[in-house]
Amino acid sequence: MRKSHPIRRVVLATAATVSGVVLLLSLKPASDPAAASAAGAAPQQTAAAQESPQGGAQAAGTGTVTGDAAQTQYGAVQVRLTVAGGKITKAEAVQAPKGGLSDQKTQLAVPKLNQEAVTAQSAQIDAVSGATYTSTGYKKSLQSALDKMKASSGTSSGSSSGSSAGSSSGSSAGSGAAQARTVTGKAVQTQYGTVQVRITVSNGKITKADAVQAPKGGLSDQKTQLAVPKLNQEAVTAGTANIDSVSGATYTSTGYKQSLQSALDQAGG
Repeated sequence: MRKSHPIRRVVLATAATVSGVVLLLSLKPASDPAAASAAGAAPQQTAAAQESPQGGAQAAGTGTVTGDAAQTQYGAVQVRLTVAGGKITKAEAVQAPKGGLSDQKTQLAVPKLNQEAVTAQSAQIDAVSGATYTSTGYKKSLQSALDKMKASSGTSSGSSSGSSAGSSSGSSAGSGAAQARTVTGKAVQTQYGTVQVRITVSNGKITKADAVQAPKGGLSDQKTQLAVPKLNQEAVTAGTANIDSVSGATYTSTGYKQSLQSALDQAGG
């Protein structure tokens, strides 16, 4: 009997060890789900935190409008606007003259023109001294972007007013929209080439004017780039063909006014 005691002790010790291991194994899985759930909660909170800034940006209603590229003697100029609530919040030139002296003039002129565009909220900004061609092209592309912006806002505001207005006001708004049309005046021959004007008329007023034909080649390119943007702007402002000629571009100005009067006659104005 005395010889059996050591064996019993070994058996009991082994049984105790096995029991301890089983207990440890049974306790370990219970801690894992808690850790897994805690780990899963963090990504959900991160995703939720990321959603609110995106929603805020969409609610701001910010958009961009890019004007037409305006060709100048030294290269193209193209302006892009960032618009919020119908106002320009940022202006930048996505294209501008490059190479040689043009780099210096672009670096000098473009930041000033961008700032003036935001301040003026229009294309009626001063040219930068020493960068006349770049300034003229900038203003032309800026006006194009503004026209696109107005056309977009006009469409949306027209649809909203039509849905909220009563039957009587809705009918008058419909008749006003029906009056908006584009008319092209006759082509007028000048000593340096043909000038032809196209206007957009709404409710008896000129909302846009542009020259679909103008003198080209040599010195005529410079005079056209100088004169036409000014003539377009004056036509919209005056609403008639009684506008001033641009100094240094008399023939182009005279042809422009004749074609403009022809377009107005066709429009009944």
